[in-house]
Amino acid sequence: MKLNAWTLLFVILCLSTADAGGRTDKAACEAVKQKIREIEARMRNGYSAAQGIRYEARLRTLRDKRYELCRK
Repeated sequence: MKLNAWTLLFVILCLSTADAGGRTDKAACEAVKQKIREIEARMRNGYSAAQGIRYEARLRTLRDKRYELCRK
């Protein structure tokens, strides 16, 4: 009987941890999307060549991160 109780406890903990991770991923996904929108808004206001290179590099990084976090 003790083995069944420990197994049940383990399963409950695993399920609750998986659910919490899903909420965290969703929040992280939204945060990345917001950062992308902010950079795109700054780019619409004009920028120098050097700033453009930095913006594009940052967008590339954020888009890769968005792909990892938001495709689930």
